[in-house]
Amino acid sequence: MPELAVREYILENSKGSIVGICNFGAAVTKFCVTDKNGDLIDVVLGFKHLADYQNNPCFLGVTVGRYANRIANAVFNLEGIAYKLPINNSPNCLHGGFNGFQHQLWDVKNITKTSITLSFISAHLEGGFPGNLAVNVNFELTETNELVINYTAQTDKTTVINLTNHAYFNLNGHSAGLCTKHLLKINAQHFTPTNNVAIPTGELKSVKNTPFDFEDFKKIDEHIEHANEQIAFGKGYDHNFVLNQYNGNLHLAAEVIGDQTQIKLQVFTTEPGLQFYTGNHLNDKAFGKNNVPYGFREGFCLETQHFPDSPNQPNFPNTVLKQGEDFKSTTIYKIIV
Repeated sequence: MPELAVREYILENSKGSIVGICNFGAAVTKFCVTDKNGDLIDVVLGFKHLADYQNNPCFLGVTVGRYANRIANAVFNLEGIAYKLPINNSPNCLHGGFNGFQHQLWDVKNITKTSITLSFISAHLEGGFPGNLAVNVNFELTETNELVINYTAQTDKTTVINLTNHAYFNLNGHSAGLCTKHLLKINAQHFTPTNNVAIPTGELKSVKNTPFDFEDFKKIDEHIEHANEQIAFGKGYDHNFVLNQYNGNLHLAAEVIGDQTQIKLQVFTTEPGLQFYTGNHLNDKAFGKNNVPYGFREGFCLETQHFPDSPNQPNFPNTVLKQGEDFKSTTIYKIIV
């Protein structure tokens, strides 16, 4: 792939806030805001070079699909046909497999000072998924420091779809080290426990009296080393939360406060689930912006989504998209200083 075809596009509002978007992987490369001291601080982990996004095992900042998160045993049945997917997270398929959206060069449809639309057509049976799927992702930076992400898609054959952005945040700054003293609140009374290979059991389990209770603000690491089977399975938090009062409309999913900067992140979504991940597989081998090594739990993800393995779990919210239907999803990451 010629490197000249890849660019980072800069969105900027009148407050001087900056968002970087790369058309390789439809990635969020930076989110810079002015902190309480008047300094510009970048709260998103990311890379400087294309090669790092091409070799990005932890999915920093990218748009993932066709199916974000895991599909059990890399297979699902749809309209009587078994579709076999690549196994890239044994024994499962994770984030669409080896050639998911995060590995694609997206077309730039239009760009303004504050917004950009990227598009990609995923061919029938690419990654094993049925249907030619046309996807658009619009990123917009508002005057109130909201990064608004609007996803739309259409297919010519019945398929499944689940899209999210895999941005890693550290509200103390992308190079600030551990993020585990941040305060977190998730508007969820239930989560979906998993087996030892991160596939949901099908249960919607109450967060009460578990390490997964973030209904009120608490430090991320308050129970992250708790002697709990689910924590052990994920090597920390790597779980889907069932968001309260989901009805397809935009709602507040989570809030996070940086312990050093007091910068607040609010996450709004139209999705029913939120994957909370604490960077348990970051290991100092990924060198980010300014050649900073990103280590264990130095960034967290709040991935708005449908539930993992929904194509194999009929009691979970539906992820099927049919010809003639429009897939629409909105997520907002709002920074408050």
